[in-house]
Amino acid sequence: MDINIITYLACICFIFIFGRIFIVPIKKILKLVLNSILGGVVIFIINLIGANFGFHIGLNFFTSILIGLLGLPGVVCLIIIKLLIG
Repeated sequence: MDINIITYLACICFIFIFGRIFIVPIKKILKLVLNSILGGVVIFIINLIGANFGFHIGLNFFTSILIGLLGLPGVVCLIIIKLLIG
């Protein structure tokens, strides 16, 4: 009977430790995904406003991730690159 209680307690401790190890990377991945989705929305809004001026930034995986990683400086970076290239 004592071995079963010790086993249960060890399993519970293992689950807590295992959860702690993997919860931080999951939070970072979810934050990146959320920021990338918001980046896609920002690019879409820029394209809606820029349509009046003939300005367009391609909405793809790379640009969305770039804005997701860098935030507002990523938006400015894409706008500057677009103005310099095209």
